[in-house]
Amino acid sequence: MKTPFLTKAQAQAIAMDYPTPYYVYDEQGIRENARRVREAFSWNAGFREYFAVKATPTPGILKVLGEEGCGLDCSSLTELMMAERCGFRGDKIMFSSNETPAEEYVLASKLDATINLDDFTHIDFLKDTIGYIPETISCRFNPGGVFTLGHSKEGFQVMDSPQDAKYGFTREQLFEGFRKLKAMGAKHFGIHAFLASNTISNDYYPVLAAILFKLAVELHQETGCHIAFINLSGGVGVPYLPDQPENDIQAIGQGVRQQYEQILVPAGMGDVKLYTEMGRYMLAPYGALVTEAIHAKHTYKEYIGVDACAANLMRPAMYGAYHHITVLGKEDAPCDHMYDVVGGLCENNDKFAIDRMLPEIERGDLLFIHDAGAHGHAMGYQYNGRLRSAELLLRPDGDVKLIRRAETPEDYFATVLWD
Repeated sequence: MKTPFLTKAQAQAIAMDYPTPYYVYDEQGIRENARRVREAFSWNAGFREYFAVKATPTPGILKVLGEEGCGLDCSSLTELMMAERCGFRGDKIMFSSNETPAEEYVLASKLDATINLDDFTHIDFLKDTIGYIPETISCRFNPGGVFTLGHSKEGFQVMDSPQDAKYGFTREQLFEGFRKLKAMGAKHFGIHAFLASNTISNDYYPVLAAILFKLAVELHQETGCHIAFINLSGGVGVPYLPDQPENDIQAIGQGVRQQYEQILVPAGMGDVKLYTEMGRYMLAPYGALVTEAIHAKHTYKEYIGVDACAANLMRPAMYGAYHHITVLGKEDAPCDHMYDVVGGLCENNDKFAIDRMLPEIERGDLLFIHDAGAHGHAMGYQYNGRLRSAELLLRPDGDVKLIRRAETPEDYFATVLWD
């Protein structure tokens, strides 16, 4: 079972100052997890985790991760601006975008970020936009076909279809692209790939690493390009379901190391740096949406209405994602009531849980919605005039810090031209 990092008493005390719904993040959990990741890949001297800003674009979180040695993976102009304001620049920023407007490449160049190109045609577009090709450049690889991991030790199967993804160079384009970039002045090259999402398997990164390491050896041998780094991107997942096994980041790191030593080292490429871009793994378990039960409805089903809605956390409404729910103060009570837990949007998919077995819920109970630390608040919106909630940081000493205030009606009206 999942255990909240917040007690009922803590949640109630927070609500006195910051009314529900609110997001809360566990700073100690975030820091400890970042250190585990760094330790798992410490065998690689140049390793760096570039946190995917899109997962949790909150400066209070980004600064914590920066203090733990992480860089930032940015994919838009505004994310680059946020990175700069948080004190990140140079090789602490990886800029990976697609269908990229010229102004975004201009700012990435100004910040001296590492640019990861998504398409062969972007080579000339980048040169025409900023006037040069950076000495260090990266390209995103899409192998096409269907990526199958098969059955892992955990019995979980991963399948995805890179051929249907809009991202990346084909293999032929990658070889041609490296040659072209080298002729245009590039000296140090990176390879990036993302082939599957939210994998609950210790095998995904090692399998992906083997693919990219072999590709790197061939690229180096055939083009003469210096492969400076390989970016495994994201895809390492978290167990949203309470009975799913957790990934073992130490085992994952050792699995990647084995491939590195078998493939890159014998090829004389033991200086290649490894990067990751894990948003979900870094943050999801360490953030929660806390909401109050405000209504109980008894019709054809039993409904619990809460003061949060899909505008606060849209994953369940958008694609039926499961988020575990704990009724704070009733952790040990029997789950003998079946509810749909719903929000107040005028949409029937505004449901955090369907036919979920939970303890008996009464008005005023606080519900802790787990694993909302990534792709939670970030995907919020203002449909029905519902406003995005505050974000809070639970400090290791138990204090709570406001890191993003709740929106107000004036925020909602701020962009309106009344006349």
